[in-house]
Order: sequence, then C-alpha cells, then structure tokens
Amino acid sequence: MASAPTKSLIPYAALLGAIVTLCVGTSFAKSLFPIVGAQGASAYRVGFSALVLLIVWRPWRHPLKAADLKAVALYGAVMGLMNLSFYMALRTIPLGLAIAIEFTGPLALALIHSRKLIHFVWIALAVLGLGLLLPLKPGAGALDPVGVGFAAMAAVLWALYIILGKRTGHLHAGRTVAWGMTTAALLLVPIGLVFAKTSLFQPKLLALGLVVAVLSSAIPYSLEMVALKGIPKRSFGVLLSAEPAVGALAGLVMLGEMLAPLQWLAIAAIVAASVGTILTTPAEEPLAPT
Repeated sequence: MASAPTKSLIPYAALLGAIVTLCVGTSFAKSLFPIVGAQGASAYRVGFSALVLLIVWRPWRHPLKAADLKAVALYGAVMGLMNLSFYMALRTIPLGLAIAIEFTGPLALALIHSRKLIHFVWIALAVLGLGLLLPLKPGAGALDPVGVGFAAMAAVLWALYIILGKRTGHLHAGRTVAWGMTTAALLLVPIGLVFAKTSLFQPKLLALGLVVAVLSSAIPYSLEMVALKGIPKRSFGVLLSAEPAVGALAGLVMLGEMLAPLQWLAIAAIVAASVGTILTTPAEEPLAPT
C-alpha cells in the first residue's frame, strides 16, 4: 500500500507523464508527415482517439438533450480544427515554437479581463516572446509565415475550445470528450482521405497512426484526469505551462530540431508569462473529480 507522500506525488507524476507523452506523440506524428501529410496524421490522431474513447466511455448509453448535443458538437468541431491547424503549423516550424505560439491563446483569454498592474507585465512578456518568434525580417532564424499563421489559428481555436468546453461543464467529462472527439473525427478523417488518399489504409501506417493517437491523446487525456483529481487548478496550470519547453526538448531529441538562443528565450518568456498569470490570479480550490 502506497504511503501518503507517495500518493500525494501521483497526480504530479501523472501530469508530467501527460505532458511528456503528448510531446513525444506529436513528435512521432510529425515524422509521418512526409508519407500522409499533416492532414493524414491529424486524421489518424482524432480518428483512432475517437474509437478508443467510444469504447471506453460508451456515451450512447446516456443520450444528450438537443441543446447539449449541439454544444458538444460545436466543441468537437473546434477541437478538430485546432488539432488540424496545429499539425499544419508543424509542417514548417519546430514543435516547441508551435506550442509556444499556441499557448498565447489561453494566455490571452486569461488576461483579457486584466485589471492588476502586474498582469500587464505578463502581457508585455508574452508580446516580447512572440516578437522574438515572429518572422518580422528575412534571415536564417526567421520562421515560416504560413506556419506561424497556422499556429496562431490554433491559439485562437484553443481559446475558443476553452470557452466552449466550459459550456459543457455540467456534462460528464469522459462522455463529452468521446462525443467531441467523434465529431472531430467526422470532420478531419474525410480531409485526411482527400490529401493522403489510400495510403491512409496501409496496415503499417494504420498501426503507426494508432500509436500517434494513443501517445498524443488517449494516454495524456487519461493522465490529466488523474492529475486533476489531486492538483489545485493553479498548480495544474503552472506545471502545464512547461509544455512548450518540453515540446522543444522532444523536437530536439526526436526530430533534430535545433533552436536558436533567441528562440529558447522566446519560449522562456511565454512560459514565464503563463506561470506569472496563473500565480497572480485568485487562488482556486482543487478541481472536483468529473
């Protein structure tokens, strides 16, 4: 039987595991781009994730009201488009930088009603980080504008995903994600088929696509549910803010993506802005199990 200190560490270990597996899974998905494209990899991720979630939660046993079904469908559509936009960004910009840009979506959402002076410091820090990343002038260190645009689109969609997710907060979390991911799959799988065509059905690629879904969706979502039961929301957000840095390390190790010193500084600025925002907002109680 685990001791009390060991039990208290389990949620934090689960969150770290969620971040690492997500970044590793995304790096693995990027390695499939030359074969099936970003669209095909996105189809694999949401398609297999939807199948896994449907098997686990069997949401059809609990029918939704018409209004809730509409809300969940919209939530799922945004989830799918967010995933596709992020993968499209990964075609031309490094993983860690794409995550950092995407993080500005929820960060902006958190700061949109800022009233404290310190919050404007975090806004300035986030803007500084973006300024170091954006391709404002040509050169070897400049990022592809199209890739940055897709990452920025993913940021906007992430903010919208949070807003729509709150509207489904009264529903069971697991079943909601299952229906949402199914909606995302219905949207993205046809797109993947258009671009990757029959190559999506090659047995070897299907197996690799399943690995992508398990690593980047099934395992992280499951571990996050464990983490949310024992970590206060503030601490959860602070730890999650490390994701761009972990993504940069995963990109370096798995994809050989070397970042310039200014790009590492940009990631650090955005991570610091995210952590600072969380620490200077009112404390909240631990999230109740869903």
